[in-house]
Amino acid sequence: MTQEQNKLSTRLISLDVFRGIAIAGMILVNQAGVADKVYPFLAHADWNGCTLADLVFPFFLFIVGVAIAFSFSKYGEGATPPASVYWRILRRSLILFALGILLNGFWNYNWDKIRIMGVLQRISVSYLLASLAVLKLPRKGLWALAILLLVGYWIAMTVIPVPGYGANVLTREGNFGAYIDRLIIPSAHLYRGDSYNSLGDPEGVFSTLPAVVTVLLGYFTGQRLRQRPIDSNKSMDLVLFGLGSLIIGILWDGVFPINKKLWTSSYVVFTAGWALLVLAACYELIEVRKIRRWGKPFAVMGVNAIAIFVASVLVIKILVKTQVGNASSTFEWIYQNIFASWAGGMNGSLLFALVTLLFWWVVAYGMYRRGWFIKV
Repeated sequence: MTQEQNKLSTRLISLDVFRGIAIAGMILVNQAGVADKVYPFLAHADWNGCTLADLVFPFFLFIVGVAIAFSFSKYGEGATPPASVYWRILRRSLILFALGILLNGFWNYNWDKIRIMGVLQRISVSYLLASLAVLKLPRKGLWALAILLLVGYWIAMTVIPVPGYGANVLTREGNFGAYIDRLIIPSAHLYRGDSYNSLGDPEGVFSTLPAVVTVLLGYFTGQRLRQRPIDSNKSMDLVLFGLGSLIIGILWDGVFPINKKLWTSSYVVFTAGWALLVLAACYELIEVRKIRRWGKPFAVMGVNAIAIFVASVLVIKILVKTQVGNASSTFEWIYQNIFASWAGGMNGSLLFALVTLLFWWVVAYGMYRRGWFIKV
């Protein structure tokens, strides 16, 4: 066992397992989503609502917050972190943002039309803002900030009128967040797809503010998990808070719909509830009851999560942008001739996604066995 692997065995394995579950979900959703037919649970909600696919991204942001609680544990309230800590946070954020731009522009890199925001960019900005808040604010201040962001975002999205649309318009083009994004980012650099037509961005600037709260909720959870002893009381705490969050999210949905593309406040609380329940199960089984074998495959992916995600997206883009025979793309040729031709449309896309996930697990396992841990 390498020194890095030994170090991994001394921390909460359940965190790596949870992260691995999130990355596995991302790969499944991304791969299946390119096909023409896909099972509803692997497709994002068209607008309002929440499917299994809509849980994947907030799960990853949530686990970022949990990890912050452990990595910043030495800097308690009143402690003054050295300047190197801030530089490290900034470096990580810039690398994540740059990787997002790399994925957005691949492979022709038309800088006049390249999309600015994206999944990794949202992780970058959310991590940066949440980390600075954690280092600068006391615990009560963090809770106040989280509540202020959620309530403030709700008020802004439903009360402030958008020129040409009015107030409380939560459509793709008429919502206040899309309006702010259009003011900040030129339309050529906004997301194109899902009927957006450069009128907004599902990972836009303004909707990243409530995403910061997703990270902070993960941080609060991590603070609880850091406390000794390791027992079922913590698991039950997570379950109770998770159920409470689900109820609040469902009630809030009545006045501010659960919507991933707008990252609404109800969506933040609702998805955090599910994240708490999944993490509670991982923690209870792995840390408390020492039932770990089932989680090893996910942990293997979790320790190289960003590397696997970036590589998988690049491969999908290569498959989509290249062509084989008369098919519109290499992806389409493989999907139609190897999977859909005998398994059917939905089954074919699911099988293609599962085979892709298995491929990336083999890659992750090879990296793990060789002690290759790529960190941002």
